Amino acid sequence: MLKQIDYQGSLEEVANKFQGRKAEVSEEVNKSVQEIVNAIRKEGDSALFSYAKKFDGYNADKNNLLVTRKEREEGLEKIDENYFRILRRTKSQIEEFHKHQLGNSWSIYKENGVIMGQIARPLERVALYVPGGTAAYPSTVIMNAVPALLAGVKEIIMITPVKADGQVNTNILAAAEVCGIETIYKVGGAQAVAAVAYGTESIPKVDKIVGPGNIFVATAKKICYGMVDIDMIAGPSEVLVIADEKANPKYIAADLMAQAEHDKLASAILVTTSESLVQKVDEELEKQVQSLERREIIESSVSNYGGAIVVKSIDEAFEVSNQLAPEHLEVLTTDPLAQLPKIKNAGSIFLGEYTPEPLGDYMSGSNHVLPTGGTAKFYSGLGVYNFVKYSTYSYYPKEILADFKEDVVTFAKSEGMSAHANSISVRFDDEKKEK
Repeated sequence: MLKQIDYQGSLEEVANKFQGRKAEVSEEVNKSVQEIVNAIRKEGDSALFSYAKKFDGYNADKNNLLVTRKEREEGLEKIDENYFRILRRTKSQIEEFHKHQLGNSWSIYKENGVIMGQIARPLERVALYVPGGTAAYPSTVIMNAVPALLAGVKEIIMITPVKADGQVNTNILAAAEVCGIETIYKVGGAQAVAAVAYGTESIPKVDKIVGPGNIFVATAKKICYGMVDIDMIAGPSEVLVIADEKANPKYIAADLMAQAEHDKLASAILVTTSESLVQKVDEELEKQVQSLERREIIESSVSNYGGAIVVKSIDEAFEVSNQLAPEHLEVLTTDPLAQLPKIKNAGSIFLGEYTPEPLGDYMSGSNHVLPTGGTAKFYSGLGVYNFVKYSTYSYYPKEILADFKEDVVTFAKSEGMSAHANSISVRFDDEKKEK
């Protein structure tokens, strides 16, 4: 089941497993999404309601687009108290971690009278996209909402698709309740993304869109970027496990399959110094997968995009990992904490055999919205900083500007910017006349 990849210093094959899964968006998808975005931008609500009917079967209008308090209460009545407890615990864990990401404003006061600084301000309004139906993830609601709340975002709205009955998934309602999100619109897909990006008669324009979605949602986010900010364009999920000869094959197999069950394009790769461990992990995979509900998806994922790489040393294992820059990295070695300085590129890191990646998906505290397909080399996971913008400021007294005047004017003229130069020199015209 677990194919051994002949590494021998070349990462091309395994890199293709991680990065080659990002299938190019077809012309057809791009064209249809662009048409949807254009229609929403030009026609607003009428186009939005038409697409809701066409794609979801929901007869949306200005009176039933927003989830009412009664609908919320009826849905929340179906949630037992233990599930609410779990959601609150998750929120608390995410808050404890993310509160340390808060950015600060600062100022510098120089002796010559110059003042410089930076002002950190939260975004005004953010939209959280939440998939509906069977792909409903209340954990994602919390992962996206908590950083925004900590940043001080004034208004968080949720957009989520519904079927013909107009019912929002009750677990999603519960997560929204725990996070204090009261505004929920019953619309999804590319049309929902366009609606919050441009605004319609019923839905306000936002500053940023966060949250996962299918290829149409991802494409719409990409098209609307610039009119509105987005979190990232995420691809299929992935995990890389670094393990030495003492690692438990039972745990490794379970962790590889936990990632593989996301979808058939998910990638689960083991990097180890032990060939015998690969065989033991393979045996565990065959044994454990028999009882899992998503067996077909797991087997397809592991067969097509999984594998094992045997390296000469643990140091070489980290070299491989840093080149691949995985979304999730598990370190199952004798002393995992000592290995942390070796990790340069990874979305989220899980150290030790009792810190499996699924803990991070729910309530370890770190965020599960992470860069994929090698983009962890230059992207970070979602955090409070994604919901804050920074403005810089400066104050210069006249006598200090005078000291900079000639240099700035010369610099501006060297770039052919005579108006820039004039903006500086004109402030000293009176002094020239006096002379």
